[in-house]
Amino acid sequence: MSRGTDLLSKRSSQLIVYVLEEERVKEEVVYVRMFTYLIGREAAFADNLKWMACANKGFYTQISTLADVQENVMEYLHVLSRPKVIDQEHDVVWTEAYVDNTLPQAQKLADDQGLVLMTTVAMPVFSKQNETRSRGVLLGVVGTDVPVKELLKAIPKYKLGIHGYAFAITNNGYILTHPELRPLYEEGKKRRKPNYSSVDLSEVEWEDRDDVLRNAMVNRKTGKFSMEVKKTVDKGKRVLMMTNDYYYTDIRGTPFSLGVALSRGHGKYFFRGNVSIEEGLHDLEHPDVSLADEWTYCNTDLYPEHRHFSQLEAIKIYLTGKEPLLQCDKELIQEVLFDAMVSAPIEAYWTSLALNKSENSDKGVEVAFLGTRTGLSRVNLFVGPEQLTNQDFLTAEDKESIFNADHFPLWYRRAAEQIPGSFVYSIPFSTGTENKSNVVTASTAVQLLDDRKSPVVAAVGIQMKLEFFQRKFWTASRQCASLDGRCSISCDDDNINCYLIDNNGFILVSEDYKQTGSFFGEVEGAVMNKLLTMNSFKRITLYDYQAMCRTNKESSDSARSLLNPYKAFFAAVKWIMTELILFLVEFNLCNLWHSDLSVKAQKMKQNLEPCDTEYPAFISERTIKETMGSIACDDCFKSFVIQQIPSSNLFMVVVDNECNCDSVPAITMAPIEIRRSEDGQNLAMDFTLKKMQGNAVEF
Repeated sequence: MSRGTDLLSKRSSQLIVYVLEEERVKEEVVYVRMFTYLIGREAAFADNLKWMACANKGFYTQISTLADVQENVMEYLHVLSRPKVIDQEHDVVWTEAYVDNTLPQAQKLADDQGLVLMTTVAMPVFSKQNETRSRGVLLGVVGTDVPVKELLKAIPKYKLGIHGYAFAITNNGYILTHPELRPLYEEGKKRRKPNYSSVDLSEVEWEDRDDVLRNAMVNRKTGKFSMEVKKTVDKGKRVLMMTNDYYYTDIRGTPFSLGVALSRGHGKYFFRGNVSIEEGLHDLEHPDVSLADEWTYCNTDLYPEHRHFSQLEAIKIYLTGKEPLLQCDKELIQEVLFDAMVSAPIEAYWTSLALNKSENSDKGVEVAFLGTRTGLSRVNLFVGPEQLTNQDFLTAEDKESIFNADHFPLWYRRAAEQIPGSFVYSIPFSTGTENKSNVVTASTAVQLLDDRKSPVVAAVGIQMKLEFFQRKFWTASRQCASLDGRCSISCDDDNINCYLIDNNGFILVSEDYKQTGSFFGEVEGAVMNKLLTMNSFKRITLYDYQAMCRTNKESSDSARSLLNPYKAFFAAVKWIMTELILFLVEFNLCNLWHSDLSVKAQKMKQNLEPCDTEYPAFISERTIKETMGSIACDDCFKSFVIQQIPSSNLFMVVVDNECNCDSVPAITMAPIEIRRSEDGQNLAMDFTLKKMQGNAVEF
């Protein structure tokens, strides 16, 4: 053992001499310090380790027990920190985003939008006294954890427009905060993704193929960048085509860079109105008015006595002047007061509808709602709260339906992209096959008419029972059939199928209720394929670089291949013995009188791992009003007609069901895993063929 230690000492000295000689060639002087540790109680080799440390301006430490580790192993920090202490360098260090392991599990995973993520800021602490400064003594490190959602409060969401958002990345390009960051996945319960803290900006802003935006932000530049984007909404199954303008700069004192995305047509112009405080405050106190909880109208965190105020309460107190220390956004509050006053008359309209029982005798319409660009919402219930079909709608349980720190409500965003004056209708996906809320949500944008520009200032809508909506559709179709000469065929005919689909191809009404909420291509693959070839619908290819895929773990131990001949032999012997035992058990005489054999089926264990997927989305052409066509099948022709419903995003499709086109495969929205070969080329493997249906965990 002594010889081994001497050899180690000799090798270390040779290494140091080599390093110093190399540095002399470069005509630079580099001082190398060596810190040595002796593990265990044995001190026979302590002298050699002491010599190695002392000869190289280091320290020697013996770690005898586990208790010595924390106390003694960090001795090198005091030496390495001396230059910074002597020079009084207060380096501030920020970490990447992470989930705090000290929080309770329920609180950690309460939100899947990335708002529970934390970042830590730390800096050294040292004495400024001259006698201690010269020795360079590091007193310690001070730090604090900062929730990412606290950083988002500094972003004036109302100035970013309907689709605008802010995001931040580290100097390595990893996301600190972004609306498209999904750190959790759900399989029974919410779990953290293994790579949630290392999602690159290029994986969410993937349209930037040349990494222009990413490279500029990593290099801490200030500038502007524009590109066309495919914005996915509603769990990634719908797509909005738009052009984004990106503005970016570095955040001083941190390794982070901040970016702001503004969608063309939104966020550039801001409407301002004038209203007195008395008028606005009166309308703001109506019980049906609420404000976005995650928006910052007033800073209630500065003083402890303000922290129990909601944003709406803080505004009311601020306007009355009872709390002079309360700091609020005057411009935003002025706009809130204006929106409250302008939207107040809609309450009387909703009340008149509720009183007119003939219009809603079967209580089909359950909720009416309005939202403005300032995060103000008004809600009117036409039924009791306990009678609502979807009780999560417009509550914190359904974050897609309310204003939050990341985005406007889904019904607001989709309505803003529709043709002015038209309604957008939607239902939950797979309504007919899954136990979901059977409701239809309809909304339309409210635009300010102006000669030069028409900004969207609000959105209004209703939510009704699906059964009520479908009954209205069938009634309208029968009324058309009863009019002489208007409709030559009826949806009651046995030889046709009638569908009502939206602009993304999802079925709202079908004669087979189980098809409700399904994608039209899965039900009528031949017709959907024809609509694509006729350019009535477009297929949009999307990518998800944060997906989770099911994989079967296989051994990768390379040593097992060396034992293949022996493994095969023993496997054969094992198989023969197993068959022999089964043969004897099968013919056991006890089986003649008694048989109580049972087999417990077990699921094959599959692991979820991060993966990249490619999947399609579909969108209709706005110019299509009415189209008809026919499809050549095996021995017949299948005809169909598609017609747009005026002032809506809906289409009525009538299909001939006498011609069977089952030979044409269905068009699905199933994701396809992107596999990369050794040369970097993409290899796609369809989950529906490779594994079981639904192997890619969706949004």
